[in-house]
Amino acid sequence: MFETFDAAILARIQFAFTVSFHIIFPAFSIGLASYLAVLEGLYLWTKKPVYLELFDFWKTIFAMAFGMGVVSGIVMSYQFGTNWSVFSDKAGPIIGPLMGYEVLSAFFLEAGFLGVMLFGRKRVGPGLHYFATLMVAFGTLMSATWILSVNSWMQTPAGFAINDVGQFVPTDWWAAIFNPSFPYRFTHMVMAAYLTTALVVGAVGAYHLLRRTAPLRAGTMFSMAMGMIAVVAPLQILAGDAHGLNTLEHQPVKVMAMEGHYDSHPDGAPLILFGIPNPAEKRVDYAIEIPKLSSLILKHDLNAPLAGLDSVADELEPPVVVVFWSFRVMIALGFAMLGLGLWSLYCRFRGTLYQNEWLHRFALAMGPAGFIAVLAGWITTEVGRQPYTVYGQLLTAQSISPVSAPAVAASLIAFVIVYFLVFGAGTFYILRLMARLPRDPGPDLGQGPIRTTGITPAPGMNDSTGGTRASEHHGGAHHGA
Repeated sequence: MFETFDAAILARIQFAFTVSFHIIFPAFSIGLASYLAVLEGLYLWTKKPVYLELFDFWKTIFAMAFGMGVVSGIVMSYQFGTNWSVFSDKAGPIIGPLMGYEVLSAFFLEAGFLGVMLFGRKRVGPGLHYFATLMVAFGTLMSATWILSVNSWMQTPAGFAINDVGQFVPTDWWAAIFNPSFPYRFTHMVMAAYLTTALVVGAVGAYHLLRRTAPLRAGTMFSMAMGMIAVVAPLQILAGDAHGLNTLEHQPVKVMAMEGHYDSHPDGAPLILFGIPNPAEKRVDYAIEIPKLSSLILKHDLNAPLAGLDSVADELEPPVVVVFWSFRVMIALGFAMLGLGLWSLYCRFRGTLYQNEWLHRFALAMGPAGFIAVLAGWITTEVGRQPYTVYGQLLTAQSISPVSAPAVAASLIAFVIVYFLVFGAGTFYILRLMARLPRDPGPDLGQGPIRTTGITPAPGMNDSTGGTRASEHHGGAHHGA
């Protein structure tokens, strides 16, 4: 029965499935590693035990996410040999060294210091332990740097030549690594990782504030997360705009699909807010649009001409429906994050950041929004690149291994079953860990008055240490982990 399926389509589905599982873990662990570094730094600076308690709480969750990210990434890399061997042969002289550098620098750095960060606090001094935490955080950023350099090179290839056997060979490593889209893609992805982590931390804090179980710990993480979202969300929108302008310059067909511009507009293109793309008729049905706004955003001129998909051969068009909708999901969630950040700023200014239950419910609902936005953005980027694996140079149809459709389908089914079982169980365990935040020491503070700079301490608690007794922070934190 599998002979009716195309091997290339099945291989693309398989890679899309595995990368979708994989990307959510690095997107979380990159931001969480930096958050752990901030927490430990604040503890060393202020000596407030609440920061160390939160560090112990989140480090176990980080270890789980990091481990699942490593495993899912290893499985994904095997597909370069099984399903995409032609691509590996042609692009290997550039892709191979860059991915090797990621292992030699970033992964070794993370793995070398991870054990010290997780288990070495009582074995090394506080300075060395903090250094290990910083190295783990730096390693995650380095890993993102190399992987995004690889992906960006596939989007905007540079610094290469094609040899006699059709391989891409490097002529300028600097140009290849720092290719035209890399700075924009790296900035956009790292900010997305920080937003994803902030949304999760904020959701966990909101959950426990609503349950009134640990207002000091929950309030501290909630305040930090909301502050991060309020700062990074508007910066991410600006970075996304700059990334879009770069994409228009180097991948204009992708932008046409994102905007739903089937027709060229010589005197100003509209911004299509919503609609239903109709590839058969080459139009967007039931379009809700703002005249000439797309030209203003992309060209900074209301009357600037914009080319449409009618200027592109049909076989070179990406799947417009997928790109059109994934782009809008990403944009909608981005503005929802901005709204959450602004609302939190308003509540912080009014002194109700810890008491506003509607804000807490909204933050809790927004917990998964970062993951969804990352997936939507990744779909926009990768599907919008089609029909190429190396944009403008190597077609996807020319990159597939000589494999049969039944073989790819069988491995795809196996991946689906194993991934949902293994990573589903891992995700469930992480959620259980998040739900087990230890109670604050002392009597239940409920939803009593909480200042924006800290939570009002219970009787007998020292406010100068953040409202907790130093003598009990280790046991409570480890109990929750």
